[in-house]
Amino acid sequence: MTTPPSPEPRPKPRPKPWISDIHAYVPGKARGSDGRRLVKLSANENPLGSSNAAIAALANAGRLADYPDPDSLDLRTALGRLHAIDPARIVCGSGSGELLGLAAQAYAGPGDEIVYSRFGFSLYEIVTKRCGALPVVAADRDYGTDVDAMLGHVGENTRIVFVANPNNPTGSYLPRAEIARLHAGLPADVLLVLDHAYAEYLTGEEDDGGLWLAATQENVLVTRTFSKIYGLAGERIGWATGAPDIIANLNRIRGPFNVTNHGQAAALAAVGDQRFIEASREHNTAELARFTAFIDGLGNYGLRAVPSKANFLLVLFEGSVTAETAQDALAEAGYAVRWLPGQDLPHGLRITIGTSEQMDGVMAAIRVLVGDA
Repeated sequence: MTTPPSPEPRPKPRPKPWISDIHAYVPGKARGSDGRRLVKLSANENPLGSSNAAIAALANAGRLADYPDPDSLDLRTALGRLHAIDPARIVCGSGSGELLGLAAQAYAGPGDEIVYSRFGFSLYEIVTKRCGALPVVAADRDYGTDVDAMLGHVGENTRIVFVANPNNPTGSYLPRAEIARLHAGLPADVLLVLDHAYAEYLTGEEDDGGLWLAATQENVLVTRTFSKIYGLAGERIGWATGAPDIIANLNRIRGPFNVTNHGQAAALAAVGDQRFIEASREHNTAELARFTAFIDGLGNYGLRAVPSKANFLLVLFEGSVTAETAQDALAEAGYAVRWLPGQDLPHGLRITIGTSEQMDGVMAAIRVLVGDA
């Protein structure tokens, strides 16, 4: 009796080709190569921690067995009151990263293009490729966003332009007039996404007009996060605002319970404690200025600070001391910072502004490293 041939094995599931081309997001390190826990100045977290009101709310947020409010209504209402925005024009997400991804998914796909600046936030490439769109990278201007270069890359296939303001990882900032010029130069069917993760570190005079554009224009989305100045990175809470149609589209595809009970409670309490935000801003302003002046004073050793409006400083090592060497020396001294070769910045370290004592330690270690001690 002849044995029938074995059926051909079925191939294993294969991802879309653009998924295989994605390099996963790399978070800031908290440990040295030897596994030793370091002072974490690699993820732009708030060194002052979280508002006491938010911590108390987190402890009393209700039953774990209950689903959260799917619409984050109380939180949206509080955000609307704080920023003079109609709560119906706000959508909440699991960090602003989810909302950036939803914007790409809703408005771009295979054959489309998404434009962002060289040295822009690394997540932009990921969310672009995740929806099958093509990343288009515009040249920078001394590590900052160049409006003319951005507009020069906008074509008939462009669907979205991403701008982080202030920018991560460089700390650069576009003033209101430049944001307005960028928006005015875009076709009406191109979505301008302004990533305001660090906007609360700006003074009122430095407002880039993004929220006003989101309130008055049909093609602007502003995203914000509770992960930075609010000190709630562990709870993953973000929000976005824009025209009703944009918000409706994001609501169609977001997760139905995408902000937890505890996250909503903590964020709601944090919004109500603006004194903590003011204290965090004041601390950052003082320590950032002190650290920037310190780096500027080491110019003879090839160190340069890129002017920053955020809660970190990008330090360029353009002399005999390399950024990698500096990273290792700071780790040996007990500090984790962010070396950025994967973002075309092999000569740069992004260093989060920590407490005064932590910044003293970082500066002392750098002095020893360059021989200025």
